[in-house]
Amino acid sequence: MAQNQTRTAAQEIVDGVGGAGNIESLTHCATRLRFQLHDGDKVDQGRIEAVPEVMGAVPQTGDRFQVVIGGAVASMYNDILALPSMGAETAKTDAQVKDEIRSKSRGRFSFVDNFFEYLSDSFRPLLGVLLGASLIIAGAAVLDALGYVDFRAADKSSSWVFVDAMWRSVLYFLPLMVAYNAARKLNIDPWLGATVMAAVMTPNFTGLLSGEVPGVICTLNETLQTQQCVAEVFGLPMQLNDYGGQVFVPLIMVALLAPLYRALQRIFPQNVHMVFVPFFSMLIMIPVTAFLIGPLGVWMGNGIGEGLAWLNGNAPIVFAILIPLMYPFLVPLGLHWPLNALMLVNIQTLGYDFIQGPMGAWNFACFGATAGVLLLSIRHRERDMRQTATGALAAGLFGGISEPSLYGIHLRFRRIYPRMLVGCLVGGLIIGLMGGVNANAFAFTSVLTIPIFSPILTYVIAITAAFLTAMTLVYLSDYRTPEQRREANAARDAIETGNRAATAPVGTEQPAEAHAEERIPAAVGAVGTGTAPATGTEAAATGASLPPSGATSLGAPVAGRVLSLDDVPDPVFSSRALGEGVGIDPTDDRVIAPVAGELITVAGTGHAFGIRSADGIEVLVHVGIDTVKMNGAGFTVEVEAGQMVEAGQLLARVDLDAVREAGFSPITLMTVTNTASLSAVTPQLSEDEVPAGTPVVTVER
Repeated sequence: MAQNQTRTAAQEIVDGVGGAGNIESLTHCATRLRFQLHDGDKVDQGRIEAVPEVMGAVPQTGDRFQVVIGGAVASMYNDILALPSMGAETAKTDAQVKDEIRSKSRGRFSFVDNFFEYLSDSFRPLLGVLLGASLIIAGAAVLDALGYVDFRAADKSSSWVFVDAMWRSVLYFLPLMVAYNAARKLNIDPWLGATVMAAVMTPNFTGLLSGEVPGVICTLNETLQTQQCVAEVFGLPMQLNDYGGQVFVPLIMVALLAPLYRALQRIFPQNVHMVFVPFFSMLIMIPVTAFLIGPLGVWMGNGIGEGLAWLNGNAPIVFAILIPLMYPFLVPLGLHWPLNALMLVNIQTLGYDFIQGPMGAWNFACFGATAGVLLLSIRHRERDMRQTATGALAAGLFGGISEPSLYGIHLRFRRIYPRMLVGCLVGGLIIGLMGGVNANAFAFTSVLTIPIFSPILTYVIAITAAFLTAMTLVYLSDYRTPEQRREANAARDAIETGNRAATAPVGTEQPAEAHAEERIPAAVGAVGTGTAPATGTEAAATGASLPPSGATSLGAPVAGRVLSLDDVPDPVFSSRALGEGVGIDPTDDRVIAPVAGELITVAGTGHAFGIRSADGIEVLVHVGIDTVKMNGAGFTVEVEAGQMVEAGQLLARVDLDAVREAGFSPITLMTVTNTASLSAVTPQLSEDEVPAGTPVVTVER
């Protein structure tokens, strides 16, 4: 069943982006589907966001479109590819259409978008192994903190050296993985990119760093406390570096390899491409990388790292505040990858990183805001938001992934960001005032990776404060504006009324305590079951016909002229989404019960009532159009939810003049919300004004 629902959602997403024929390529990251489309104008964003499995949708320049799914993105991706309409010729890979994408990019600053797309796609496929490595590091840090083993000791046993290798395999060979992904992104042989990078990571090359080879001179970098060596190769000086963990070098190298690769393809005949294109690419790019690109990339990383280290050392409070306040704006744009790359550089050169600690304040402020939304969704019975917030919070706290929170919630409701930023500020300020926090390894900031931070107490205090601050502010002030909250609650009440109609068992009507003076006896005899019909004289006087035997008549909740729902200026009611019924243009301020039964719902604003009759008919009475925005002004409610009412009993009084002066229509709607489960619901329209209680709808079960 769940699989069928996912496939249906997959089809809805494909239809929402303009159909399979409009898809040039489709990839995915940890949380998002990434579409490259033929025509971005064909996207129906509202339709996509209406799919329950979708957390949000983000249009981009160059006919790109992202759909935020969350942790189930891989399954959704596979389900989309499995659709019959998604043939191999329809969904080309990103690499296959890269040139076409760039040539058709329509954004004014599309080169910026392309740059960060290149940067992101070089890292994105590695998120899984990076997360896996970070959890291994976290486990090792826990054992280290408990004194079970010292993972930083030089004389560790072979067993723990092997455990060390399990996570170092990812970080040390990261340049090879980045080079592979970057080359694939630029539509060249990915193994060629990895090979060029591997040449400067072989034992032969790294052996030169020992300083024991003739012609190699080594010096000490006083700032970073690292050794730098220069070797004379064919009479030319070559700066030697350990490129393990470096990410700037492969990114720059592949960016230059791509045009060279294509130039060689144009020079040599196609039948010898396999031999000469890789040969000359390696012959040219390996020396260029070793002599120029490698030192340049390391210099760039070290230079930026030294600048941040200077700021952290000379203005630690400013640094600790700046980092968490920047990330909420960098992550949605994909601009956080350079800082993530710097973290890896710091780990490689310094043995620790000073960025991840303050960054943790941002992550936990983000997760705290999500927790606030979750609490509000529980309080206000918002099922869809509760599901979204639960998944986003779990992904954040246990995986350190913020995208489900950002795209699924925070970017959709502007009130969240200012409150989340306060949490970032509080967490960053605590880290700055308490002397900073360092990370012993690169890891995603989640509750599982807390042990890698030092001092751990400072970090725990800071992220807890950030989390609780953001959560409290969001919960107390709401993520919706007061107007949005009233509208959301009104929509929820209407939906709940319909849901109860479909699931509630038929009960036995029990008489309520009567307000006899508030009952309207005229024509009410026809309201209820067919066992107590009005007389022929009474029916003729009101212009109503007798209901069929066994049918139920619903009386007009207000006096006035009866209208068809087609003539009601509210698309939700006129579409019959809330069932068949009538509208009434009221002439009296009294709102009465159209049928005897239990009050399932009574809106706090007094504008809506839900009644379930003894034989299971669900009736919604909605006073006015958009009158929820009046927040109860002009409405006097005489009943409460759960109360039993009789047909004709007063529900509320409404100041019609106040409604009109506020700019709203006083037309009152009455619909049968479980129309689909009934045999027939027939409106009885009238050109003349009818008294309240006059039969205006006949229901047959």
